[in-house]
Amino acid sequence: IVDIQTHSRVISYGGCLIQVSFFVLFVCLESLLLTVMAYDRFVAICHPLHYSVIMNPRLCCFLVLVSFFISLLDSQLHNLIVLQLTCFKDVKIYNFFCDPSQLLHLACSDTFTNNILIYFIGAMFGGVPLSGILFSYYKIVSSILRVPSTRGKYKAFSTCGSHLS
Repeated sequence: IVDIQTHSRVISYGGCLIQVSFFVLFVCLESLLLTVMAYDRFVAICHPLHYSVIMNPRLCCFLVLVSFFISLLDSQLHNLIVLQLTCFKDVKIYNFFCDPSQLLHLACSDTFTNNILIYFIGAMFGGVPLSGILFSYYKIVSSILRVPSTRGKYKAFSTCGSHLS
């Protein structure tokens, strides 16, 4: 906030690592929580009579905690990859926002392997939740289309509308 008030676009290396950690943590957490929400909607629509048994408070808390710890792991993996690089003693980054790819450009050593690892980790932590969401909504839509009444279809789609948007 002070940097915004003073119009300073410089961030320290440590500040950049903290910013990257929180950014990756919250992006991954959002992705995983959207996946949990898709699973919740899947159970609610495809198995409505078993919903309260399947989605009990204990499982919900477990899914939220697992999402948080996986996001924390992803965040720290990104930091560990960047921390393996050299030439970062008293570096100031002249940008308001930094990400791992910017830090890799400042490195003195070869970063090809690190780039591959960052993209692989990002694809894994982004692709798996996305495929879970798509599969869940594929099953939901196919289940809704089997509902004979228009009112029932409308009710089911309205349940999922906010999450889909």
